[in-house]
Amino acid sequence: MSGPYRQPCDEGVLRTSGDCEGSARRKRYLILTACVLGSALVFIDGSVVAVALPVMRAQLPADVVQTQWIVNIYMLMLAAFTLLGGAGADRFGRKRAFLAGVAGFAAASIFCGLAPSANTLIAARALQGLAGAVLAPASLALIAATFPKAERGAAIGVWAGASALTTALGPVLGGWIVDVLSWRYIFYLNIPIALAALAAGAVFSGESRDEAARRLDWQGAALAVLALGALAFSLTRLGERSIGDLRAWAALALSLILAAAFLMREKNAPSPMMSLGIFSSLQFSALNALTLCLYAALSSAFLLLPFELTEARGLSAAAVGAVFLPFTLPMGFLSSVSGALQDRVGARLLLVAGPVLAALGFALLAAGRDWPLWAGVLAPMGVTGFGFALFVAPLTDGVIRAAPERHEGLASGVNNAASRIAGMIGVALAGALAAALGGFTGAYPWIMAGAAALTLVGAGFGWAGAGARQGK
Repeated sequence: MSGPYRQPCDEGVLRTSGDCEGSARRKRYLILTACVLGSALVFIDGSVVAVALPVMRAQLPADVVQTQWIVNIYMLMLAAFTLLGGAGADRFGRKRAFLAGVAGFAAASIFCGLAPSANTLIAARALQGLAGAVLAPASLALIAATFPKAERGAAIGVWAGASALTTALGPVLGGWIVDVLSWRYIFYLNIPIALAALAAGAVFSGESRDEAARRLDWQGAALAVLALGALAFSLTRLGERSIGDLRAWAALALSLILAAAFLMREKNAPSPMMSLGIFSSLQFSALNALTLCLYAALSSAFLLLPFELTEARGLSAAAVGAVFLPFTLPMGFLSSVSGALQDRVGARLLLVAGPVLAALGFALLAAGRDWPLWAGVLAPMGVTGFGFALFVAPLTDGVIRAAPERHEGLASGVNNAASRIAGMIGVALAGALAAALGGFTGAYPWIMAGAAALTLVGAGFGWAGAGARQGK
């Protein structure tokens, strides 16, 4: 596999080998900067829109269903097309896919900001999700192709930490923009970030791709979109209505049939979007199962927490945003440390200890409804955040290491898709349980306890995945 840049000694006469190595290091970190900025677009728009939804709904205007799809269509497109985006990065080149994804995301953001109606905004959000599905796996694959194995864990830790910080800052910055300017400017904010990523990416010299990759599997992509769309409709309808809703169960059955058709297509396609052989690696399969457990737990827990804080504890919206800081700040500042620590102590300790700590945090949230805020919410959020900070970088690095080098884009795409699908399922199931138990606050301790149990199951997958033979 060719590297994403020419060797620095090929670009002119350097005086010493130290100059050569210094130039290579600077290029690596410039590429990392571009990847962080590009990925920030995807993560910011995954969190910032929620703050603006009430204003969007009033000004566009939008009904309840349209308001939900402003959020859901973005997640659906990310989940459905991330696999195709990863495969496309392997075939056409990770640099090319990354730059195209950044440019496409910026264009779709302008479309969002100018949207005159709710349906137009939904269409623009779909384009954002599609561009993000190209951008996100390409950024991770670029990092994997750029950094030597000895430095890769730390580099992915920086990427994970920056992603956590941008996700955390999204709602805070978005709320200020909505109050001072307009909801439309939360999308215009993406433009300077995209330009900075493109400027840093413009210095990439050389390309990284899978030379054996063939044409893209559009039929597989269509089946994935339909299967996930039916799943999203089914779970959302179950949450909104009763557990006996026949249309919801029919959509769920359809999603399972389409998922089976997708797997059959991928098994027999000459150039599948998702080569099923990649799952022959126990490490790869176990770590993706860990991803499903962790992000389903996190999304379901964090769906209910704001309702608990506002309805049961009487906090304001600004205070609720601040409550999330004990979770997001450790993620931002410690993820890079865990990436470097992995290079010293190995991944298994972090992939087990991290989920166990996160499970403890969820359990404390379930038990602490009658405790003071610092003991029942803030401290548990810090414990959960510290647990996630321990395993995010080793998990991402382990997934990429488990796949053959020619499939690094596909590997990151599968893992991104797993986290998005887990989030979608977690939110929908939490909503369905809340409907059955009479509201979000009634379901709160049960969801938190379930999140703790699911995260402990994930720790078992972390133990198995970290101990398995790597695929490379």
